[in-house]
Amino acid sequence: MNEKKLITGLKQRNEEAFKILVESYKDNVYNLCFSYVRNASEAEDLAQEVFIEVYNAIEKFNANSSLSTWIYRITVNEALQLIRKQKTQKRLGFLYSLFGKEDRYGSYYKEEVHPGVTLENKQRSMVLFGAIDQLSENQRTAFLLTKVEGKSYQQVADVMQTSISSVESLLHRAKSNLKKRLKNYYVNKEL
Repeated sequence: MNEKKLITGLKQRNEEAFKILVESYKDNVYNLCFSYVRNASEAEDLAQEVFIEVYNAIEKFNANSSLSTWIYRITVNEALQLIRKQKTQKRLGFLYSLFGKEDRYGSYYKEEVHPGVTLENKQRSMVLFGAIDQLSENQRTAFLLTKVEGKSYQQVADVMQTSISSVESLLHRAKSNLKKRLKNYYVNKEL
């Protein structure tokens, strides 16, 4: 089914069109979600939320961009929204612990690695993703989409609704910040 027919089917709430959409994009959406949250069950839940949002918002899709770009934009937005919520919950957990209340939120910890990472690179990837987590949202998004998901600068610009030069600038700053953050790790590894 071509993209135009798929979109028409989705707007008509055709169940078969939705199944095709999920089957076509599930791996890409899950991998991008996992790049942000690095927890398999959270990535699965987040991917489901993305597809629910796609289903609910398909009427708003106006084909100014490709369907895949629109889905990636929704995925990035949902992932960043979840991360912001978790950061707020962690702060609340810290406050609860100060006052002796139950710490319901303080135990959130990302310990899994991206599915594409081999076992021998697990520690290195955890250090890298920890450094990526410290980047600004825009730098992190540009970096993950280009370096982890393999998207072109144009595709990233479309997803982020910005220019290619902005993506280049974000990537330059992201790489510079990652070099600073990872310098000590690699210096200490050589000793």
